[in-house]
Amino acid sequence: MSDNLLTLSAVQTHIGAYHILHGVDLAVPRGQLTMLLGRNGAGKTTTLRTIMGLWCASQGRIIFAGQDITQATTPQIAGLGVAYVPETMGIFADLTVKENMLLAARAAKRAAQMDDRRLQWIFTLFPAVEKFWNHPAGKLSGGQKQMLAVARSIVEPRELLIIDEPSKGLAPAIINNMIDAFAQLKASGVTILLVEQNINFAKRLGDTVAVMDNGVVVHAGAMKELAENEELQHSLLGLAL
Repeated sequence: MSDNLLTLSAVQTHIGAYHILHGVDLAVPRGQLTMLLGRNGAGKTTTLRTIMGLWCASQGRIIFAGQDITQATTPQIAGLGVAYVPETMGIFADLTVKENMLLAARAAKRAAQMDDRRLQWIFTLFPAVEKFWNHPAGKLSGGQKQMLAVARSIVEPRELLIIDEPSKGLAPAIINNMIDAFAQLKASGVTILLVEQNINFAKRLGDTVAVMDNGVVVHAGAMKELAENEELQHSLLGLAL
């Protein structure tokens, strides 16, 4: 069996008249955290949305856990154990934190049916979720909403978490909390694909990295290798980590 949980091969995506992805090759090793880096407009979010079936690949193949999901619908992909946290977080502002969590717990019809042991584990990762359990989600701070978005994505066991810029706009203390939580998630065996602009976040968490530019992956390898090579950083990202 391949060590890669997710593989994209020559994936192309068109959105209307626009050709966004030009043949993306990407491998996400099982049990590791893969960082997807690149300048704004490089195609990172489009890659995530194509994996989730929100946009359809016009060419190429997407293989998840040995299964071709290139033409699968978003509900089908989610049903295989893939969770997606978009940059917008997708929080239902008028619902409570509890109700947001319950919506994601497909096996439960009411809060009492949610897996209590799993909830207690989530509360240790994200204490704010427990603290504001009965509060409207729209009243939370930006950092608390991000914690809720990630907590909601793991309310049921997942094989793969796909997360778009989780640290965007967050205070350093909240970012450190998120880093700790992702480290624990990875230690629990969850595979993570993460788009991030915060370079310190990427250096501290990433096992492997892929760098995108103009709709293709232009570099892939160990995060440690990229973090220690300033010349490579400048050539790929136009900056030093």
